[in-house]
Amino acid sequence: MNYLSAENLGRNLGERWLFKNLTFGILQGEKVALIGTNGCGKSSLLDVVAGLIPPDEGIMSIRKDIKVGYLNQNPHFIPTNTVLETLFSSKNETTDAIKNYENAVTHNDLEGISKYTEIITGLDGWDYESKVKQILGKLGVHDFDKLMGELSGGQQKRVSLAKVLIEEPDFLIMDEPTNHLDLDTIEWLENHLSSSNITLFLVTHDRYFLDKVCNRIMELVDSKIYRYVGNYAYFLEKKAERAEVEAATLEKDKNLLKKELEWMRRQPKARTHKATYRENAFYELKEKTSGKRNDEKLELSVKSERIGNKIIEIQHVSKSYNDKAIVKEFNYTFKKGDRIGIVGKNGMGKSTLLGMINAEIKPDQGRVVKGETIKIGYYKQDGLEFEPDQKVIESVREIAEFIKMGDGREISASAFLTLFLFPPAVQYASIAKLSGGEKRRLQLLKVLIENPNFLILDEPTNDLDIATLNVLEDFLIGYGGCLLVVSHDRYFLDRIVDHTFAFEGDGVIKDFPGNYTDYRLWLEENIKNSKKEKNQTTSVPASKTDQENTPKRKLTFKEKTEFDALEKDLPELEKTKAELTEKLSSGSLTFDQIAEISKKLEDTVNSLEEKELRWLELSEWA
Repeated sequence: MNYLSAENLGRNLGERWLFKNLTFGILQGEKVALIGTNGCGKSSLLDVVAGLIPPDEGIMSIRKDIKVGYLNQNPHFIPTNTVLETLFSSKNETTDAIKNYENAVTHNDLEGISKYTEIITGLDGWDYESKVKQILGKLGVHDFDKLMGELSGGQQKRVSLAKVLIEEPDFLIMDEPTNHLDLDTIEWLENHLSSSNITLFLVTHDRYFLDKVCNRIMELVDSKIYRYVGNYAYFLEKKAERAEVEAATLEKDKNLLKKELEWMRRQPKARTHKATYRENAFYELKEKTSGKRNDEKLELSVKSERIGNKIIEIQHVSKSYNDKAIVKEFNYTFKKGDRIGIVGKNGMGKSTLLGMINAEIKPDQGRVVKGETIKIGYYKQDGLEFEPDQKVIESVREIAEFIKMGDGREISASAFLTLFLFPPAVQYASIAKLSGGEKRRLQLLKVLIENPNFLILDEPTNDLDIATLNVLEDFLIGYGGCLLVVSHDRYFLDRIVDHTFAFEGDGVIKDFPGNYTDYRLWLEENIKNSKKEKNQTTSVPASKTDQENTPKRKLTFKEKTEFDALEKDLPELEKTKAELTEKLSSGSLTFDQIAEISKKLEDTVNSLEEKELRWLELSEWA
């Protein structure tokens, strides 16, 4: 069943076409990711698909009998509404029935009460509020009565995400859904979307998320869409093959052009009528081979200042806000070549620690001592500050007219901007006209041209395209100074860091020797061991005094039978979940098979969660 049909779509910005002649479709059950470089029109295309802006050319249609949800990058709310009021303002059958029921109760309308009771029961709507609160809790929103105007941009994005998930649309459109989410929440969302049979169309730069959730990739390049049926790993493999074919075709065309050129030159000058078809073919071939290839790459190569023996020492640092411990008695001495990632839930104090290291925030106790040779470059997540009419090149020349490169050369600000994929036409345009990702790239450039030897990056991956992320990662792997990075991008962390500061709550920071995946595996193993020890402890006979004072709860025969069955069922369900997930990622399924397996996976995950909770409950008494 076709959910979306787009034919020859175009979006004109006035001075240029953002995209033109795009034709594609999305079928029921597909989970489609749209990827491409910053500024190529991904967010604008989502806005067109969601009906927020009309296309300047072409026809776009969505099946009429389906419910569509849209999560955009910058959600808008009524600031005086509470979180719950915002969520219950959604227009759907369940919320309408609940509102009508409450209105009937208020006016003692017995007929209305009976009518809407039946409707709510039919919609399974009595647990709607608990479902709303459960999803909010999973997304880290716990103050349901807080006004929307009092929430940060990241919290508003979470409420917006909760809103679209609660509405349970048939077709969900999402623009950077993982931005502003912590790692635990991203993993929950990843599992939620991959196990549901919802149809998705999304833009994201999170490569692990792409690999696990999506079964089809669309790449937007030079107003063309390339389609790949499979997950992100499959896309990378097929894109590499396509690049080889294109390179071979170009080389073949150039050889043919050379032969055609020789033929053109060999013809007698006096002959005025050469073979017309040969002439036409020659000019077509010339245009084809002289066309600009889309293989420009961002180059990062800057000189960093010499780094001395003493770098930065964090000595017994503590910080609290409103009696809440953010950092408690933390010590660390940075060494040459340190590459440290910082992880933890939102609001635990990751950015506060960075602020104390950069001397922007004063600790309540302890101190941060910086070495004399240390020059910090600080990339902040709150974005680039600029004057509304300031040109791109002016913002760079404020810092330096010439930039020192890693190989010792000095190049002009304009040449350096060109290396960062800001061509001359863009350099003299207003910063306000840049896309979100282009502004982020400019912000990174302004940090690097200061030649820092201690680099602090606070959520550097937000809004950057995958191509830019790959090059940034390559640069950071070869970076000679110290690196301290906060990021929710697991792929990014796994590639560039070998040490982790994990914020575990109550001001405790775990100093772990390994990358993010290493830390997660260690954490999972610890949780398993803790459960095992707890079970062993509960099975140890209590002392005579404890037995006399504490009533002992035993399993009934029925519960014992249930417990034994659960211990057999859980491994089978885990195995089924893994098999279904692998099938979805194979890239060889039909659309009907995708929908069928997605539904089975959703049912399996739900069953697994229920049985795990029941097993934990029974294991306390077993």
